Amino acid sequence: MTTLTPSSSSPAGTRGAIAAILVISAAATLFLFWLIYIHPAAATSSEYAFLPALNAILNGLAAVSLLIGFTFIRAHNINAHRAAMITAFAFSTLFLVSYILHHALHGDVRYPVHAAYRMVYLPLLASHIILATVSLPLILITFFFSLTGRIPSHRKIAKWTFPLWLYVSVTGVITYVMLRLAMGS
Repeated sequence: MTTLTPSSSSPAGTRGAIAAILVISAAATLFLFWLIYIHPAAATSSEYAFLPALNAILNGLAAVSLLIGFTFIRAHNINAHRAAMITAFAFSTLFLVSYILHHALHGDVRYPVHAAYRMVYLPLLASHIILATVSLPLILITFFFSLTGRIPSHRKIAKWTFPLWLYVSVTGVITYVMLRLAMGS
């Protein structure tokens, strides 16, 4: 289903939409930074302790959906590709909601200082965080181009968006597993 609106079909409309996406992405990033590093956790109990595992599952499902979508587009099955990418977007959106809830309730969880693989975990986590920040506007812009029928622009940016989004989804699962192993649970 292609939807074109007068304001989004013009170059000025496109620039405005992309500017709005960038502002929303920057605001979301600043909010997450505040939530994780400044805002005090609301709960200290183990209530909702399942959220990190849920986050890893949602990241894993997003990665699988991305790979399925990639397979479908390679086979020129546009409708199945679109469904898979919308599914990946839905899983990533649910992840973000769950991630925000977890950090609002429990704050940040730090990798133990003397745990094994800390020197692997920290750079992996840093790359995950940085690329998650970069991928958010790319994902939204890629969807914008697709949903407004700008398929050549969609293809150009999707070549960058897909590997970044996949990397962020996979490293989200890996960092979760590494943290749980280091914490002994």
